[in-house]
Amino acid sequence: MREPARGNTGFWNSLRQGGVPSAIASIMGAPTAQHMAFIRSMMREQRRPEVLHTPLNELNAVVFDLETTGFSPQYGDEILSFGAVRIRGGVVLEEEQFYTVVQSKTAVPKHITELTGITQQMTEEAPTLLEGLHDFMSFVGGNVLVAHASAHDRAFLNAALWRTSKVRLTHRLIDTMMLARWLEPTRPGYGLDELLESRGIPIYGRHHALEDAKMTAQLWSCYLEDMKYKNIETLGDLYTRLSHA
Repeated sequence: MREPARGNTGFWNSLRQGGVPSAIASIMGAPTAQHMAFIRSMMREQRRPEVLHTPLNELNAVVFDLETTGFSPQYGDEILSFGAVRIRGGVVLEEEQFYTVVQSKTAVPKHITELTGITQQMTEEAPTLLEGLHDFMSFVGGNVLVAHASAHDRAFLNAALWRTSKVRLTHRLIDTMMLARWLEPTRPGYGLDELLESRGIPIYGRHHALEDAKMTAQLWSCYLEDMKYKNIETLGDLYTRLSHA
């Protein structure tokens, strides 16, 4: 049996061992490899145990939302836009926000354009998914993530991270819908609009990723106030309570 070429062996060993950025820089281009290297390094650094001792009123978090072509990343639906805003304790830092539309290999359905305002042309002129992910994760840094109905967003982020960089999301993620179910167990529903209305938070720009993130951040701020009366002081306290909810 003929041995494989030595050069090819080095490439595939590097790929299997996770050395993707350096191994494929020459064929994918240095900027792409650098984006992948950054994303992969970030995923290795998350979930530090000391953050569990952080008081919630001092917690630095990034509240985010995604707009997508549909609901099923496993069947080809893709991310169209990222929106995020920082919040420190209960204070929304509206001057520290992030938004981008990204390219999608899936055509933008007409009803999605009507819902989100994102057109096919906008995606064609946008940064690539890898570039958008890189910039989004740069904005997030090592902060805890917050989202409403986060299973949807986590699934799409994981699909995108795996497709572009062969990693999964490792950031801690808090779901405001789960919080609402615990704090207000007798509510008839837990949709974002209903919860915003119940807290007197003005609803505007729905289904725009940044505006939804900003409204969810205000909701998270309300829940922080509620948790003070339930003796939930740290992130660890919150995780413990939610695990028994």
